[in-house]
Amino acid sequence: MTTALVTGASAGLGTEFTRQLAAAGHDVVLVARDAERLAALADELHRDHGVRTEVLPADLVAQDGLAAVRARIEQDEDPVTVLVNNAGYGILTDFIDTPVADEQRMLRLLVEVPLVLGHTAIRAMATRGGGHVVNVSSVAGFIPRGSYGAAKAWLISFSRWANVRYRPRGVVVTAVCPGLVHTEFHRRMELDTRNIPGFAWLDAPRVVREALAGAFDGRAVVVPSKRYRVVVAASRVLPDRLMAAAGRLGR
Repeated sequence: MTTALVTGASAGLGTEFTRQLAAAGHDVVLVARDAERLAALADELHRDHGVRTEVLPADLVAQDGLAAVRARIEQDEDPVTVLVNNAGYGILTDFIDTPVADEQRMLRLLVEVPLVLGHTAIRAMATRGGGHVVNVSSVAGFIPRGSYGAAKAWLISFSRWANVRYRPRGVVVTAVCPGLVHTEFHRRMELDTRNIPGFAWLDAPRVVREALAGAFDGRAVVVPSKRYRVVVAASRVLPDRLMAAAGRLGR
């Protein structure tokens, strides 16, 4: 039996990753800060799919929380064979109006945490003979969009390199780059989405389905839906001014 560890598992894409992985027969380790939500999700997954679940409440920005998740990834008993780096959030206020400490905290979660957990997982998986690391990035990583977009661009670049470097040792590293998704993400940001057209939105099950299919097919970058693949292609030829305007729509 294989084991998947998902960060940010208590809501949004993280919850959907756990459901689809459990439906495919993977045991699941659930990581997030909300222990109550994790416990309810663990019960659901075990009841619906018969898989073994572990609840690991952790604040990944805190060193002790990050260390606890690293220790679980390094564990040889019931080894983690799939890591989904999904935890994250965005900041709505303008860059110069945001306290720099808030920017630093966001970058720790979006860059440092996947770096540390990815390093731990890739090393362990390469030693054991294989595994998958899925980094939840964003279409924002292809367009000018402040520190959030820059962090997501780092995930894309790192995943492309790591997939080339470690796939020969059995470790696939994939960056998943969704556009706008119906989750709690934008509501938590308090972003007004009323003027965003309906066709721009994707459903979480579709995003995760395409993400996992691409990851298990060995791809380095997955952009769910044709409409957002067009956006990515346009980002290579259109002026930054236009793409930055599109980037204001959010993840």
